[in-house]
Amino acid sequence: EFLHPAGAYIAYPDRKNIKKILDNVITNEIDIIVVTDGERVLGIGDQGIGGIGISIGKLMLYTLLGGIDPKRTLPIVLDVGTNNKKLLNDPNYLGWRNTRITGDSYLSFIDKFISALKKKLPNVLLQWEDFGKDNAWGLLELYRNKICSFNDDIQGTATVTLAAILAAVKTSKQKLAEQRIVIFGAGSAAIGIVKILAAYLKQQGVKEQNVLKNIWLVDKDGLITDQLKNITKIQQPYAHNLSEIKTWKMRNHKNISLLEVIQNVKPTILLGYSTVAGAFTEKVIKEMAQHVDRPIIFPLSNPTANCEATPTNLIKWTKGKALIATGSPFEPVIYKNRKFTIAQCNNALVFPGIGLGVIASKARKMPDEIFLHAAEVLYKKSPALKNPKAPLLPPINDIPKISKLIAIKVAKVAIKSGLSTVNKKTNISSRINQTIWRPQYEK
Repeated sequence: EFLHPAGAYIAYPDRKNIKKILDNVITNEIDIIVVTDGERVLGIGDQGIGGIGISIGKLMLYTLLGGIDPKRTLPIVLDVGTNNKKLLNDPNYLGWRNTRITGDSYLSFIDKFISALKKKLPNVLLQWEDFGKDNAWGLLELYRNKICSFNDDIQGTATVTLAAILAAVKTSKQKLAEQRIVIFGAGSAAIGIVKILAAYLKQQGVKEQNVLKNIWLVDKDGLITDQLKNITKIQQPYAHNLSEIKTWKMRNHKNISLLEVIQNVKPTILLGYSTVAGAFTEKVIKEMAQHVDRPIIFPLSNPTANCEATPTNLIKWTKGKALIATGSPFEPVIYKNRKFTIAQCNNALVFPGIGLGVIASKARKMPDEIFLHAAEVLYKKSPALKNPKAPLLPPINDIPKISKLIAIKVAKVAIKSGLSTVNKKTNISSRINQTIWRPQYEK
């Protein structure tokens, strides 16, 4: 491994010097920045400034799969402290030894960073990465129209999941508008998929009042209803009214379990964002499989140890009928002499192409339409559309070519929407080709 400090570290105590720090670090034009505060690093939690590794890793994927020039990328970690006691007590920890700042102090620091960044790099694409659940949605909504930015944990996850859902629905010879969807886990990633599903259904002509009718969110306290205590602000628009479930059979209305929701909703699609290992029990899955011929089941929690169910069990419990995609990588499953290759809903299938399209088109904003079109491009490359026994999503080796197709679509959307400074008569494919960086020795 080629390890060295490769990125910018901006600490809260240096908040008055953010402009100087950026001036020292940024010596050439930058196209993409991946920024994190290290609070919610996938599977391992609060890593403080160690979160820089995630920013670096994402940018590597932009280069490998999207053809982004590595010299025009920058990973940044915002050091706002850490609540990880092990790090605070470690004499070798290089970050600011303080518990995480919150509230107005945190928001003021982020605002100073964004203001300085906009002045230094007004056309940069900013990706928010691994921010805590209390900040992820808020920062996205606050700044998505002030600087060209998106949150990969929310929008990238939603995009690739939508693509897999569309492929599964097509494979089962149904329509998305006909599906009954239960989502276990109601954090930022789950809300992201609900929003993109709602947007796609509206695009398909489903009336506003019917868009959320068949989407049900279940959290640790049970089904999300308007009477549930501790409901969050981002969950409120998707809470069902108790009057909708008055005919349900259940123990009580205060904590309606996943199994009870399955028994009453009879879902065709079950998604997992809970990080609760084994939450999709044999009883839950067999109950679901009773009411649908091809159950679509996506245990999407990462890492593998937190997965709601293994593909092996899902295939066994549904007698090989389940259409599966996972958040973690799994080996193929052999069941009754048949090989099942498991698709992974990996954000890397979409965000490199989205980034390439944004850069090539010089987009100033990233509306929801961009992610809908990116999902459609990926879905149409599903191997399952040609062979129902194939995985729902294409292999990683196909992604550089697919990234280019996504980029072309994204660029066209940006230009058509008036969010780009590129001339509408520009040959987009040629422009994408000119933007792609290729690893080769200079002559």
